Amino acid sequence: MSELFHIADRVLNRPLMILPDKLAIIASVLDGRIGIDGAGFIAERSVSPDLRKPSREASQFVGEYAADPKDSRSRKPYRTTQEGVAVIPILGSLVNRGGWIGSYSGMTSYEGLKHQITAAARDSDVKSIILDMDTPGGEAVGAFEVADVVRAAASSKAVYAVINGMAASAGYAIASAASRIITTSSGISGSIGVVMLHTDHSGRLEKAGVVPTLIFAGARKVDGNPYEKLSSEVRAELQAEIDRFYELFVESVAANRGKLSVEAVRATEARTFLGVDAVSVGLADAVGSFESALEEIPKKELVPPKPLLIFSQADVDRLTAEAHAKGRAEGVGASITDGGLKAAQQRLEKVLSLPEAQGRQKMALVLAVSTSAQIEEIPGILASVPTEAQQLRAVNSEIGLVVTNPRSA
Repeated sequence: MSELFHIADRVLNRPLMILPDKLAIIASVLDGRIGIDGAGFIAERSVSPDLRKPSREASQFVGEYAADPKDSRSRKPYRTTQEGVAVIPILGSLVNRGGWIGSYSGMTSYEGLKHQITAAARDSDVKSIILDMDTPGGEAVGAFEVADVVRAAASSKAVYAVINGMAASAGYAIASAASRIITTSSGISGSIGVVMLHTDHSGRLEKAGVVPTLIFAGARKVDGNPYEKLSSEVRAELQAEIDRFYELFVESVAANRGKLSVEAVRATEARTFLGVDAVSVGLADAVGSFESALEEIPKKELVPPKPLLIFSQADVDRLTAEAHAKGRAEGVGASITDGGLKAAQQRLEKVLSLPEAQGRQKMALVLAVSTSAQIEEIPGILASVPTEAQQLRAVNSEIGLVVTNPRSA
């Protein structure tokens, strides 16, 4: 019984990025067990009676768990194929914390996903990552932080989200940050929206002759409690919270997918799209299968990329020497004792330490050395230029590494 209260705690009065049908199922499971009436929410929906727990080892036939080199008694938190593809399943309902709940409720925790994805991104044996997705979504809190981790991993390695069943709501928020999204022909994508479930027990308690009394301090302390109807003011504030999460969701997907505008994402109105329809609206890049993606990825990753770096190391050394020489010359002209070397070095250090210079170091070097741009102007210039990793993806696209509906990362 205690685990049902834990589940209720993760669901009730919380912003959720989850399919309404899944929320209806959860409400029906709790109905009658801990006094939550799911009938009103379910209404006349056709809810599948199949409540089988999704296996947390759905990819158990692919790859193997390798020993952790730092601790031979433990293993890496993901399976890896011989070709160096790390497979990370994202299954069932998603919760911010509570890995404890997964063993009996088919849930996946965001904290666990962040650990797995970060570890795979840092693993030199891993060449690329597959997110094997079959999830209706889950909690809004924590979802975007996982997407950030996926996006960070995709800056150094190819990350493929395979919609191997479903990537809806919070699941799609995570998938959108991948380098490439492949959906099966029957895969379900989208549901870019936010929902909250509030239960009102007042009628049931009145019939039972139970009168709850809440003793509290702070006028808003018991807002949204289940023992009374929502006031119009509380409802409006909860709606405002949902609206804020929705805007964050829409903006995150638009930024991650690149060529999808905020308006285009919002225009989906939280609908879901099947297979090729998801590709046609820009929510996925291609139709395929988990197996075809697994076979395709190593081949693409082995294609030698065209030389991309804007400058070779020799160019970098030359530009740095020129900057120092220029600084000395200007310093001598201004009667500065060190010939301006210190000033030139300080300019280089300031520019290269800018947050916007991360991933754009060679362009930052050009701006510092070959232009007279003010330090205050350089962040904006750098932010408008693709990172070196993004340029690499663009080159890979030109030689066939990305084929359908290419996106800018």
